[in-house]
Amino acid sequence: MKTKIVATVGPASSSKETLKKMILAGVNVFRLNFSHGEYHEHLKIIKNIKELNKELNTHIAMLADLQGPKIRIGQVKNNGINLKKNQEIIFTTDENNKDDNKIFINYKHFPKDVKPKEKILVNDGKILFEIISTDRKKIVKAKVLVEGILSSRKGVNLPNTAISLPCLTEKDFKDIEFIVKNKFQWIGLSFVRSASDIIELKQTIEKYKIEKHPLIIAKIEKSEALKDIDNIIKESDALMVARGDLGVEIPLEQLPLIQKMIVKKCLKASKPTIIATQMMEGMITNIIPSRAEVNDVANSVLDGADALMLSGETSVGQFPVEVVKTMKKIIDNIESYTDIYYKHYVPQQIIHEERFISDSILYNACELAQQSNAKAIIAMTYSGYSAYKISSQRPKSKIYIFTNNHSLLSKLNLVWGVEGFYYNKFISTDNTIEDIKKKLQLEKKIEKGDLVINVASTPIKKLGRTNMLKLSYVD
Repeated sequence: MKTKIVATVGPASSSKETLKKMILAGVNVFRLNFSHGEYHEHLKIIKNIKELNKELNTHIAMLADLQGPKIRIGQVKNNGINLKKNQEIIFTTDENNKDDNKIFINYKHFPKDVKPKEKILVNDGKILFEIISTDRKKIVKAKVLVEGILSSRKGVNLPNTAISLPCLTEKDFKDIEFIVKNKFQWIGLSFVRSASDIIELKQTIEKYKIEKHPLIIAKIEKSEALKDIDNIIKESDALMVARGDLGVEIPLEQLPLIQKMIVKKCLKASKPTIIATQMMEGMITNIIPSRAEVNDVANSVLDGADALMLSGETSVGQFPVEVVKTMKKIIDNIESYTDIYYKHYVPQQIIHEERFISDSILYNACELAQQSNAKAIIAMTYSGYSAYKISSQRPKSKIYIFTNNHSLLSKLNLVWGVEGFYYNKFISTDNTIEDIKKKLQLEKKIEKGDLVINVASTPIKKLGRTNMLKLSYVD
């Protein structure tokens, strides 16, 4: 299986026994959602994952998903108001509001940021309002466009409004300290609107002065993010298409093409993508998925996503192990389809640029793999750069990455097609290549007579950029 599986850990899956079954079923990355749970609960899960990695000799990665700012309404009368079309409603930011006819909203700058005619969506868009007026202080008057029962504490989306909320909250800053201390490999940033949000998180992480910091996943869930998508991709280490909130922020019919656009841009930039939300939601309560869910998983693989994410299916669902097994079966079947391989994104670089030689070598390794039907492309890296570049070309050959960077092995578990191995014996280029081949033979990854491609730096002791390509048979 080349496409990776991200599974959210929750009450249904936090035990060590269940986590182990999920790893054996095909999970590559465990997601801890910091919108839920206390630190002591997260620590138990972290301990279990680290123990299982040692016991199973795996490199399962940990992804910490920051909550970010959440706009919600407060308590409403009788915990539910039946709203009718064209009814007028008053929203207030006054925390001391005692008027049952006014609905509290926890977003302080709401009256200043919104304008008449802009829309307010509540409860994933099930109820829709249009703003009539604002006093720019505490009161916003709105009209009901789509009626329904308004319950307490429901989430609010403002798809037309330039929101002035900061990307990181006080809770997020505390969570980041915990995440860095516990050595998570990936960190998901919610509420991303522009590349500056990614830069702010980078600067926050850098304050801890650690060498191996978590890599940043930009969650694309705001319509504003689409306007700055190229810069967001440039600043991020990976992207998540968070289809839940994004599907509320934009017209639903646009979502499939936006998903494809983001995946394609990330492939060209050699940045991993995760497709998330409602992939197999029916399996929260059912032992089999709907046919539409099977097609959704399949199409995400066909689009070229690096990883597919399970949320409620594994965190609170009744069948956390079975849903992983089912997703793996779908992925395996789609990966037998030859059209998903060899994307051939030619490096667009000037000949004297710093990475020109290594990018050309890595691109041509994938070209050669297709021409020769090579069993594997084998690379050595410390930063992971070679792994990302090779993976983004989507070769059908196996991708085996050797590194002396322990932290990188888990990070690469999110990257399409990559299987990592720890290696720290760098003698000479020829000797290292032969030694690595023998190791792969012992692991039964390759066998005598197979054609393999090695890419490396020479002289190898300098651990420099890739500048060598070798096609050879396994002896």
